[in-house]
Amino acid sequence: MQIAPKDAVKFQRLGVSSASALALHAPTAYEDYRCYGDVKPYAQLLDVTIERISKTPRLLKIEAFVHNLAFKVELLFFSPKPYMTRLFSQDERYYLYGKIDFNAGHAQVSHPKKVAQSGGITPKYKSVLRTDVMRTLMQQYLTRDNLVAEGLPEMIVQTLLEMHFPTKRSGTMLHEQEVYALKFTELYDYMCALRRKRKYFASQFTCKSDWKVWSKTLPFQLTEDQIKSIEAIADDLQSEHAARRMIVGDVGSGKTMVMLAAVMMTRPHRTVLMAPTTILAQQLFEEAQKFLPHLHVILLTNKSSKNSVLEDADFIIGTHALLYRKLPETALVMVDEQHRFGTAQRNLLEKLVTQGEKRPHFLQFSATPIPRTQAMIDAAHIDVSLITQTPFTKNIATSVIVKKDFPKLLEHINAELTQQHQVLLVYPLVEQSDVSAYQSIDEARHFWEERFDHVYVTYGKDKNKEAVLLEFREKGTILIATTVVEVGISLPRLSTVVIVGAERLGLSTLHQLRGRVSRTGLTGYCYLFTYKDESERLEQFCRTDNGFDIAALDLKYRKSGDLLVGKQQSGQAFMWINMAEDDQVAAAVKAHLSA
Repeated sequence: MQIAPKDAVKFQRLGVSSASALALHAPTAYEDYRCYGDVKPYAQLLDVTIERISKTPRLLKIEAFVHNLAFKVELLFFSPKPYMTRLFSQDERYYLYGKIDFNAGHAQVSHPKKVAQSGGITPKYKSVLRTDVMRTLMQQYLTRDNLVAEGLPEMIVQTLLEMHFPTKRSGTMLHEQEVYALKFTELYDYMCALRRKRKYFASQFTCKSDWKVWSKTLPFQLTEDQIKSIEAIADDLQSEHAARRMIVGDVGSGKTMVMLAAVMMTRPHRTVLMAPTTILAQQLFEEAQKFLPHLHVILLTNKSSKNSVLEDADFIIGTHALLYRKLPETALVMVDEQHRFGTAQRNLLEKLVTQGEKRPHFLQFSATPIPRTQAMIDAAHIDVSLITQTPFTKNIATSVIVKKDFPKLLEHINAELTQQHQVLLVYPLVEQSDVSAYQSIDEARHFWEERFDHVYVTYGKDKNKEAVLLEFREKGTILIATTVVEVGISLPRLSTVVIVGAERLGLSTLHQLRGRVSRTGLTGYCYLFTYKDESERLEQFCRTDNGFDIAALDLKYRKSGDLLVGKQQSGQAFMWINMAEDDQVAAAVKAHLSA
């Protein structure tokens, strides 16, 4: 679409550069200038002849006969400006636009608007530009040819044109079909922009090793979602283009086995995996040793020897320490808990293992489920795999508890500890605060330490938190912490989590905390302790354990249904799309783009 130089500034002020983006500025109202023979409950066109004009400093009153309604009305202008008198002449005929009210049997219209002609429906716009300027832009640029040229489906194009250039209309509200067209257009425009940003690089290696023989050696069967993700990665690794894929899986969904399958498929070439903490790196290293016993696996942390010979390794697992070592050429780079690393860190790791123009394949893993709408949007610039199933059914009872339930909670904790299970208590703050009604860790720990043995305490700024968590895993009964345990160490004996002041946390955070329990099939318990009498949000959380549904719920409640995109992804506010609920629209756009 060619934008005339005289209109370039107007488009810039609107923040648009295409016909589809212009179409998103939908009319906020319509003025129906068709002549009706009956009185409408809203403003309408009046075909009048002026019969009498009278004026005081505070009121201009005009008596007129309405031809299309066949009765007289009073036209009232309060605190009239001098020009208003000059608008009307006695015995002249005009088209006016206004709403008729009846007062003591008199038909009255306050401040009607003079209209040049009858017969059409005129849209009104609210924007940085005047309505008449917007209408001119729409007439010039919002054409069928322009919209079709941008790739929108015919049905959407037709709906947009009927919305901006109506020939018939009932009421001024947008219809359901029109709202759908606006949502579709907005997502289509945005996903096309993401696609244009995506860059393709030649891969350093094409990897064609099989994973199925290895999978048969596992003491369990992979889930359908794990297999789908692995097969998608297999296609990626065989491509001449360097893969860019994000694998999103709920807590306990088995992402580690997908990582190890990717290592097997990369053979005989090397794989590097970066994890955000020493604990996670150590756990991944132990899993790799267990399930890839024939490969040479190296763990690289700040405590590792600087003399480690990395060139001999098949699989290097490390923390940020990887960024400070000279790394050998690598076919595949993986990043676990990718959101905990900055873009610069992820890019640096990729560069460290890159030779020349070609790039390694790159996989990102995240245990933070995202709304399905967002997953489909992200798919426009990076391939996305969702792992929604878990290898075993988690049996976690979630309930909201209040102060009077505390004695029963103590009974439950005692019962769990007698079975050698462990309990996690999550407090909102480390130190006492005037702004919180709930106890802090410092205030609460003495109660627990006096009544129970082997109570451990840690929090975000605790320099020894990793050592505390490791020791608790082996020896502890109760762990008192902040949300530092949201992601991290696997605690096989943990059966119960109590979250104090649960209403203060997002549902996704609550879900991550709940995911700490029942990791090995134990019956789990999650207690949401609150001083609030009732919370629909927490009750909804208790009824579902699907992380992707919870991510959408979280967005819905957190933003009160506002139409905006997750800021961690783009920072752009959507005008029409609701990230929590519009996955069907996203699916339709994705299907259209793929057709």
